[in-house]
Amino acid sequence: MQPIKSPASFIGVNGDHVISFGSGQPDLLPPKEIFKNLETPRLFKYGLVQGDEALREALAREYPAAKARDFVVTNGASEALDLVFRAIHEMHGKVKVLVCRPYYYSYPPVIELAGLEPVYTDLKEGKIDLEDFKKKVRGVKAVLINSPSNPTGRVEDLDTLRAVEKLCAKLGVYVISDEVYKDLIYERENYLIKGKHVITINSFSKTYSMCGLRIGYLFARDPKIVETVVGLKIHTSMNTNILGQEMALRAMKVPRSFVERQTEVWRERRDFIHGGLIAMGFDLWKPEGAFYVLPKINPPTGGSGRVVSELFYKHKVIVYDGAWFGVPGRIRLSYALELPKIKEGLARIKSYIKGKETWLK
Repeated sequence: MQPIKSPASFIGVNGDHVISFGSGQPDLLPPKEIFKNLETPRLFKYGLVQGDEALREALAREYPAAKARDFVVTNGASEALDLVFRAIHEMHGKVKVLVCRPYYYSYPPVIELAGLEPVYTDLKEGKIDLEDFKKKVRGVKAVLINSPSNPTGRVEDLDTLRAVEKLCAKLGVYVISDEVYKDLIYERENYLIKGKHVITINSFSKTYSMCGLRIGYLFARDPKIVETVVGLKIHTSMNTNILGQEMALRAMKVPRSFVERQTEVWRERRDFIHGGLIAMGFDLWKPEGAFYVLPKINPPTGGSGRVVSELFYKHKVIVYDGAWFGVPGRIRLSYALELPKIKEGLARIKSYIKGKETWLK
């Protein structure tokens, strides 16, 4: 049995009776309105490096006092993060970036590939430990916030976000706010962190189930950030998918009820998988947003990586190793799959842990 060492082993894997709690890809359908009359020749030509102006104007209407010039449309949120960190390196050299742990598994590599140094603040009960954050933020040039969080599903408290906002403004520290799950919150509305040094990252992938189109964006009130990002992007990917941008613009025009209905589906699945794992004896936080759970499981030998491999090879269940997110001893499950599959997957996990209940302590 060959050990599974990274998410790359699972991305795109399906069929053969596999139940995948792995990739965070919504199984729900995009709005049907995005598919009509796409034969226009301009949708297959080069476009503006910064992004289609109509789409940027529409995005500006979603943010207080924003202008189209404050946005760059990117190949998913991933490219937005990559470009932002490389822009910071270009402007400030090799500086430190404070990252909350558990983190999305791509954060450290993207920061390091940009020539920057990640440092970590460990979350407490899945949320920012403000005292530790206050100590460590004084030695960095940027902080990376992800709320709702992948992999925890937690949403940061309003008081915490306001404290981060105020402190970073005082210190002149960039706040890079990854908000790709901002429309998937079960408890309250999203809180937009504000300020000249704030860079908001977002995507159409999760809200509108458009992952494969790779349409994301960054929003920054600092024109130097935008200018530097565009200067980098012209030499890498150039314009983002023009056809995808047109579909994203159309998605923005669908009634808000579309997103609200999707969120209710996620809430139902959240309650089902959380309740099912609790009934088996797992220790985990109840998600307030996104579509992930991060239960503890730590066998005496092999760690959580052993669990990932054995569940896949012996039970055809895909889960992600908490070690990939900076927290060995846990596994991450995405509930972006229909309830019958969640039920079957939980049944297989229950069969796997029978007689292994001490691993859950």
